[in-house]
Amino acid sequence: MATFLYRLGRLAFGRRWYVALMWVAVLAAVGLGAMKAPAAADEGFSMPGIESQKAYDLLGERFPGTTAEGATARVVFVAPDGQKVTASDNRAAVEKAVAELGDGTQVADVADPFRAKAVSKDGSTAYATVTFKVKSADVTDASRTALQNAVDQAREAGLTVEAGGSAMDSGGGPGGVAEIVGISVAAVVLLVTFGSLVAAGLPLLTAILGVGVSLFTIMTLAEPLGLSTTTSTLAMMLGLAVGIDYALFVVSRYREERARGHDPEEAAGLAVGTAGSAVVFAGLTVVIALAGLAVVGIPMLTKMGLAAAGAVVVAVLIALTMVPALLGFWPGAVLSGAARGKGRGRRLPFARTRNTGKSGSDNGGTRWARLVLRRPVPVLLLGVLGLGALAIPMTGLQLGMSGDEAKSTSTTERRAYDDLADGFGPGFNGPLTIVVDAKGTADAKSAVSAISEKVAGTKGIVSVSPAHFNKAQDTAVFTATPSTSPTDEKTKTLVKTIRAERPAIETTADASFEVTGTTALNIDIAGKVQAALVPYLITVVGLAVVLLLVVFRSLLVPLKAAVGFLLSVLAALGAVVLVFQQGHAASLFGVEQTGPIMSLMPIFLVGIVFGLAMDYEVFLVSRMREAYVHGESAEQAVVSGFRHSARVVVAAALIMVAVFAGFIGESDSMIKMIGFGLACAVLFDAFVVRMAIVPAVLALVGDKAWWLPKWLDRILPRVDVEGEALTRHPAEPVPLAAAEDEPAEARV
Repeated sequence: MATFLYRLGRLAFGRRWYVALMWVAVLAAVGLGAMKAPAAADEGFSMPGIESQKAYDLLGERFPGTTAEGATARVVFVAPDGQKVTASDNRAAVEKAVAELGDGTQVADVADPFRAKAVSKDGSTAYATVTFKVKSADVTDASRTALQNAVDQAREAGLTVEAGGSAMDSGGGPGGVAEIVGISVAAVVLLVTFGSLVAAGLPLLTAILGVGVSLFTIMTLAEPLGLSTTTSTLAMMLGLAVGIDYALFVVSRYREERARGHDPEEAAGLAVGTAGSAVVFAGLTVVIALAGLAVVGIPMLTKMGLAAAGAVVVAVLIALTMVPALLGFWPGAVLSGAARGKGRGRRLPFARTRNTGKSGSDNGGTRWARLVLRRPVPVLLLGVLGLGALAIPMTGLQLGMSGDEAKSTSTTERRAYDDLADGFGPGFNGPLTIVVDAKGTADAKSAVSAISEKVAGTKGIVSVSPAHFNKAQDTAVFTATPSTSPTDEKTKTLVKTIRAERPAIETTADASFEVTGTTALNIDIAGKVQAALVPYLITVVGLAVVLLLVVFRSLLVPLKAAVGFLLSVLAALGAVVLVFQQGHAASLFGVEQTGPIMSLMPIFLVGIVFGLAMDYEVFLVSRMREAYVHGESAEQAVVSGFRHSARVVVAAALIMVAVFAGFIGESDSMIKMIGFGLACAVLFDAFVVRMAIVPAVLALVGDKAWWLPKWLDRILPRVDVEGEALTRHPAEPVPLAAAEDEPAEARV
């Protein structure tokens, strides 16, 4: 592996114009494709295998064209204090607004609140439901403007008017602020780390190139693959973070090799052969974790994972080719001023002779490593207990899917949600939809009536709507309004109760029914995600442990890496619960409303953070392994690893934290939560697990850390991540064809 990448690095350096033009051509090609590609069709959210989805599928089959595919808006009218919306002036204002709401070309129907009995018992509140002919993604700005104009005119009449619903969702996605914040902080960190504007700018340039290629590719494939805006956001988030980090490691190693006296082309080859090997395997662990999201069985999650994995692959390819090519354009500019003025043109007689670091000067990394080596037990206990304490809130984790209630009170959607809850009760915003399948039943209407009465009599149900039959009169649908809000645990218990009593009800009514609706769907999603979490962990962690076993040829190092990851991800989940569920310091992060944690959050956090955690494990421990392979003692290898990698790993972690933290400023609650969780997880994993717990464990076990049974050593494939093969040959350029005299393991 190292030899192949060494040749690739030298090739990219020597043929830099071809490499640069190739990537520019790729960017132009996918950019042109993105410009001509149609927007992705809104296929909606689907999750096979859950009851709510089965009910939606049944609705689509028995009520063709009338299921909730069209966008809807709910306009809420609230009379001034002490008045009623049924008063003549207020009623006239509402009816005028309803008439104007129905004038839009995309509007299919508007339900008059006075005819639809959509007025609260105290007469203070009413709502009109606007149904559109198109899906929410296809609602035009003109239609939203017309709706807003009708709302404004009703407000001028003295009413409080707010609007919510899917038609109000204008799509969103990244607004650019998060990316600017992340890139700005990354630039400062890189400048401090390298002390060179060119060295700081090169990783940023290549990362932006990679993100551009990835996003344009996603936009080109959005329509045929059904990729959403959230898909591109996740790909951008990860592509930017790993793109900067991977280029950072290659540039850092290049500067190190130049400091040892190698000429620019040789240094580029060695940088790609060593640091590039770590980039390949770090990227591979991220790809495994993201592609493994397919195990969960949620199509949207699978698409997001695969798209983000593609962005990581692009970042790896750019780090291995474009970075050395750019180094060829500016071979000395990435060096610090002192390095450029010292020993210019000097070349070692054997360019691939390794400096094991025994005589290297001390720096912050070595001083920290020696501190940990002197006090491994206290450091280990402090790290484990600290992360364990942060993980405790996770025991109270409640999963759900946030809606308008999680939005800022400055939005009309949130105010509409609150007005409906005040006027009609907290459960009104999350009614349960009951779909009755009476096909083959002798008296369908009696069966539906019996089921409706039983559901209405369930404790916790405040009202049941009249049933609506399809044309064939064999299927009916009605809604049941709970007494509690959609995110209340009592509502979850209520859904379970209705489903538990279903066998007896179905036997009596001689018809079957399913419980669905947004509230039930959220409950089902949370249940499926929780059930899939353990198989996902086993799949992803198992594959990554095998990969690290091959890389480090050690039993303990991969197991330690996996346990450390679990500590950091549990602590990150605990921090998410503290802020987004329990509300501690919520205002600092712009969280307006606490509630259940997004159902997909644990899966996202596990999948993404595992891959990123393995990045730091590979980068840091591969340098320790390299020193150990080249003859250093186990303890000295730890010090050498920190001497060469600690500063760069710290910089890389700070960059990732900055990139992810930038997304906390997004208005989308899902993106905000993901950004916060990922920032916390990287912070914990890089600075507590990899920089403290890992060296403490290695100090305690010594040489045993690198032990591997002989029988396992024989059957595992050999991949030269440490660049051992690069130390066996003199400095003459290596031909790009495979060398005949190289050992077999060097050609892996």
